[in-house]
Amino acid sequence: MIRGWYTGASGMAAQQARLDVISNNLANVDTTGYKKDVAVSKSFSELLLRRVNDDGVQTDWAGSYDVAPVIGKLGLGVETNEIYTIFEQGSFRETGAQTDMALANEGFFAVQTPSGERYTRNGNFVIGVEGILETKEGYPVLGENGYIHIGDEGFTVDTDGILKNAETNEEIGRFKLVRFDNERYLEKMGSSLWKSTDISGDAYIAEGNERPQIMQNYLETSNVNVVNEMVQMIEVNRAYDANQKTIQAEDSMMSTLWQRVAIKA
Repeated sequence: MIRGWYTGASGMAAQQARLDVISNNLANVDTTGYKKDVAVSKSFSELLLRRVNDDGVQTDWAGSYDVAPVIGKLGLGVETNEIYTIFEQGSFRETGAQTDMALANEGFFAVQTPSGERYTRNGNFVIGVEGILETKEGYPVLGENGYIHIGDEGFTVDTDGILKNAETNEEIGRFKLVRFDNERYLEKMGSSLWKSTDISGDAYIAEGNERPQIMQNYLETSNVNVVNEMVQMIEVNRAYDANQKTIQAEDSMMSTLWQRVAIKA
């Protein structure tokens, strides 16, 4: 019976982790460039049950071998294996602001932070006091030659990420767009920023078919589907409740057992 407590408790913990992920997805449904997470669970190793009252060994000309009847398998619960990010493309929303950028296809903008270079899909940029293109948090957006100095004049951006002065058509710079060998292993840092890891590999400048197209005057919305997340939240609540009732049933049986043992004693 003790095993039943641990099995039910592991199920409750796994469902709690799923609920935390779903809640975070719903909280970021309006966050530009947000990529939803999914909690992935795995089961513990199962036990193979055999009948122990029967003679499980038989010997003949081929030698001895186990013939104990197999009853079935016994699961030992589940645990959260990883939080997996879905890098599915979000839809595009037109804003009309010249500093808003959206990436079509896989890839990231590079920004400079006090902790080093970080990466984002959030193209909701602004022009800072020094005329540098920055994120809302004040982190400079990087071009292939360093910071992107816009100034007070208008500018245009083509699909390849080349910035030009709107009046003189003079080239200002080119966005540094990066890719990774294993993007699914990037680490979320908050504020729509990502950090490379040993598994994801270092960032490299995307060129050719790997380079995403830039859409000026647009923003990429979150890829969270509110209806799907709400349906999953209902499923999680029901699964959590089922595991909770399992523990209550085990506790009731244990209580009955102790009462009967105490009476007989």
